[in-house]
Amino acid sequence: MTYAERIIEQVKEKNANEPEFIQAVTEVLETLDPVLEKHPEYEEAGLLERLVEPERVIQFRVPWVDDQGKVQVNRGFRVEYNSAIGPYKGGLRFNPTVYLGMLKFLGFEQVFKNSLTTLPMGGGKGGSDFDPKGKSNNEIMHFCQSFMTELSRHIGPDTDVPAGDLGVGGREIGYMFGQYKRLRNEFTGVLTGKGLPFGGSLARTEATGYGLVYFTDEYLRCHDDSFEGKTVVVHGSGNVAIYAIQKATQLGGKVVACSDTKGWVYDAEGIDYKILENIYAAKRSGHDKGVSLAMYTDERPNAEYHAEDGRGVWGVPCDIALPCARENTLHLEDAQKLVANGCKIVGEGANMPTTPDATTYLMENGVAFFPGKAANAGGVATSGLEMSQNSERLSWTFEEVDSKLQGIMKNIYHAADDAAREYGLEGNYVAGANIAGFLKVANAMMAQGIV
Repeated sequence: MTYAERIIEQVKEKNANEPEFIQAVTEVLETLDPVLEKHPEYEEAGLLERLVEPERVIQFRVPWVDDQGKVQVNRGFRVEYNSAIGPYKGGLRFNPTVYLGMLKFLGFEQVFKNSLTTLPMGGGKGGSDFDPKGKSNNEIMHFCQSFMTELSRHIGPDTDVPAGDLGVGGREIGYMFGQYKRLRNEFTGVLTGKGLPFGGSLARTEATGYGLVYFTDEYLRCHDDSFEGKTVVVHGSGNVAIYAIQKATQLGGKVVACSDTKGWVYDAEGIDYKILENIYAAKRSGHDKGVSLAMYTDERPNAEYHAEDGRGVWGVPCDIALPCARENTLHLEDAQKLVANGCKIVGEGANMPTTPDATTYLMENGVAFFPGKAANAGGVATSGLEMSQNSERLSWTFEEVDSKLQGIMKNIYHAADDAAREYGLEGNYVAGANIAGFLKVANAMMAQGIV
């Protein structure tokens, strides 16, 4: 049994009720054997044993009062995973599915994603089982203020800098930032994804979707190809999906399908991202009853809406598939459909949306597969740029931020590609991204001693 295999077994034994975390650790560690063979000092220093354990886990109760005057209580979490290369950095997720194992998975992935950006950011993740859907703005404000009252004890611009994630957008970040400022009596860049009037960065909203497309475009350019004339399908219709659709269209692709939790839409003329923006804004308004992707056909009557599992998009013939929604939403049978219909590229715009067996099938059948820790790093990269602007008390133009984002995503592609080639795994961007992200963190941990 190799060093990596032994640690994977230990993780399974210690975290038996956390399947997402086990999946993430397995996916990373099983690609590291060539590196670990070359660096026996990592095993001597117990590096993997330390890497798979968060440096700190914080759990707390979040009491708040709803509009009927009733006391509600949710659970809050922050997993501060690894600070070897910088302050903990990672989003906050508000969703009923949130539990410790989910956040450990996301935090673990974040460590390597942040490493790949080359920016000085460690990895972390947090959130609550609070569901913002159907809540009034007042209720969301009360919850966010209570959540930050406890979280503020554990974060800071040089310690831990959270951002938004699923269920946490500009509104929630604003309420939390206001509460932090009130409690600490200081105006610092403690959160990213802030509004533009109080330290936010232009292009942050678009960054994850744009970054996904920039990464894919760099692959195409390096293979004497482009988005021009390519048919694209997207799973999701939220923030990441919207701006991936916009940028892919700008680069000459035609996005013909996207989805939400209630169904999916097919538009042979090409998805209009502006309509999706309006639907997404309506969902985020706090009064989202009856709001769904079905409304798309009100504006585009020639489009087809399918009131069925959004995974139906994977049955649409395409050249490029971009899963931009939730974890484990592209299954083996979906991968088989994509391959049968001629798909050549799958780029993850979400965190681990492709199941392990689907990933294996895609790669074995010649599909260029770009893992989320590399392909969707644009969001956290731009969060890092927001941190830089806050530290310098500067505000860059949209074009400046977008240009820096393009450069970062191109560099991530080449880092993954180069690492894969160096270890005899050419074309394996999963292994390449894991190795490139791991080496930076591992070397920093080794240099800092047993801490």
